[in-house]
Amino acid sequence: MPRATARHILVPSEAKCNELKAAIEGGADFAQVAKDNSTCPSSRDGGNLGSFGPGQMVREFDQVVFSAPVGVVQGPVKTQFGYHLVEVTSRQD
Repeated sequence: MPRATARHILVPSEAKCNELKAAIEGGADFAQVAKDNSTCPSSRDGGNLGSFGPGQMVREFDQVVFSAPVGVVQGPVKTQFGYHLVEVTSRQD
């Protein structure tokens, strides 16, 4: 069964999500940006969500995590919780 590890940053607006993505692409540390900006409790751990399988996260999130290249920040990804930046840190198919 596929497994992935990922980290994310959750913010309330697409504009904020794009702003943070640009900062990360410009060299800002993903974990620090998560700690400073994410509204998810995972922000305390740099946005780390640990290991999970398909169907354990909301559909929109799953689609990105199980298809995106490892190590490339994806987003904004809109879910019922807000807008996410997602980075797959590892995946086993």
